Amino acid sequence: MCDIQRPDTKDRLDGKTIPVKEAIGTVLAHDITEIRPGEFKGRAFRKGHIVRQEDVCHLQRLGKEHLFVLNIAEDEMHEDDAAHALANALMGEGVKIKGEPKEGKINIVAEKDGLLKINKEALLAFNVLGDVMCATLHSNTVVKQGRTVAATRAIPLIVKKDIVQAAVKIGEQAGKIIQVKEIKKPKAGVVITGNEVYYGRIKDAFAPVITKKIEEFGGELVGVYYAPDDKGFIVDRLRELLNAGADLLITTGGMSVDPDDVTRFAIRELGADGITYGSAVLPGAMFLVAYLGDIPILGIPACGMYAKTTIFDLILPRVLAGEKVGRKELSELGHGGLCMKCDECRYPVCPFGKRG
Repeated sequence: MCDIQRPDTKDRLDGKTIPVKEAIGTVLAHDITEIRPGEFKGRAFRKGHIVRQEDVCHLQRLGKEHLFVLNIAEDEMHEDDAAHALANALMGEGVKIKGEPKEGKINIVAEKDGLLKINKEALLAFNVLGDVMCATLHSNTVVKQGRTVAATRAIPLIVKKDIVQAAVKIGEQAGKIIQVKEIKKPKAGVVITGNEVYYGRIKDAFAPVITKKIEEFGGELVGVYYAPDDKGFIVDRLRELLNAGADLLITTGGMSVDPDDVTRFAIRELGADGITYGSAVLPGAMFLVAYLGDIPILGIPACGMYAKTTIFDLILPRVLAGEKVGRKELSELGHGGLCMKCDECRYPVCPFGKRG
């Protein structure tokens, strides 16, 4: 039978070498390797493991008579316990912990498909504390269920409780820092404006582009209409789409300052409010967002026809997640809102529309 002794807490010393039989309740300061010839070579005990009574015989079989250990004081926490506390304070709706902590790190994953939202100000306050950290994907990233969206950990093996408590308080006061919002499957109505398309002078290129992007979110088109540069005609088509059940209206073209471009005036006549014309994004400077009650209206300028990725791709998931987009949101996109026009578009794996 193994000779086991449990020292009093007051006798434990931080960062000291002690006999293995006195190590119960202390924390290993390094990995311990086990070798079984022809069978196994690897880690038997990991750094940070809290030594248990049943571990003593195993450690002695490995030839360990002394261990370099750390002591956890009353005002301290082990990195794994801290990681759980931090993750729970960070998580809002739509995210969950994946697995157990590994070397003090916990991954946070999307519980469902949706739009990742990060409270960046609260995240900064969390990370400024020191000794704790959280790294995330960019806010407004569209994510699939199971994707890792963040990871958190205590940086030292043993962390002061007051630091962890301060981090937890920041998360709670922020109403959680990380969440994934559900993206609604839209029933979109589209009005493609412009005399040149309506009268058949040029072939429309908007309809297939819009259809593809709506279907990528599991949505459907309740109707696609073509309209000349006539304000009343455009208004009538928009009303028909609303009557057909559209919960998202999209207009294309007619967004410039040309006197024949009347689409945005038609949107105002429809009764929309909260109209914001112009964004700090290229391509997409002449983009428009408005609301008819709870129904968003998105006005896409001509760039939506020929550019693979535009302001529309940045704003569509946000309005489908229920976010109210206005001047502030469109202005914030200026930082990172310049498309690099790569020969091969890799969006969303690129900096376009992403801010630090």
